[in-house]
Amino acid sequence: MKEQIIPVLYMFLPAFFANTCPVFAKKLSLPFGKAINKNIFGENKTYRGFIFGTLGAFLILTIQKLFLKNDFFHSITLLDLSFSNLFIFSIVFGFGALFGDLIKSFFKRRLKIASGKAFVPFDQLDFILSSMLFLYPFYKVSLIQAVIVLSITPFLHLASNIIAFALKLKKVWY
Repeated sequence: MKEQIIPVLYMFLPAFFANTCPVFAKKLSLPFGKAINKNIFGENKTYRGFIFGTLGAFLILTIQKLFLKNDFFHSITLLDLSFSNLFIFSIVFGFGALFGDLIKSFFKRRLKIASGKAFVPFDQLDFILSSMLFLYPFYKVSLIQAVIVLSITPFLHLASNIIAFALKLKKVWY
């Protein structure tokens, strides 16, 4: 199990990055900031987030493809990163991660949980669960791999939120 931690985290790196992209895109005032549907999902779910999250996943996947020339990175790569697959996996990890966040926001609004308020454990796991679902037709995540990514993600999510809060990219630290 220990030898699978790095490859599994490396595989989901595009989803982790895609999940952070909307925050940076908003801070940089990039275009397409119109909310998808404020009444259903809240005002923070925008077209910009989906566009730049998917582009962010594509960027990470492209870098991972370039790193395949290195023996270490080749040995930890679990996916076929052929050129055509870069586009598929960009949607899987980019759109997939943000789709999970969108669904979680839908339920938060129905439960009258205010935007930005904690919704544990869903705030920490929504994007990974959705990415795994979108990934399923292309790669079957094993039970051990799922346990690894689902147990480590909350800690990585908290650490990235603390960093974003310290950089004044987020209003709350959690």
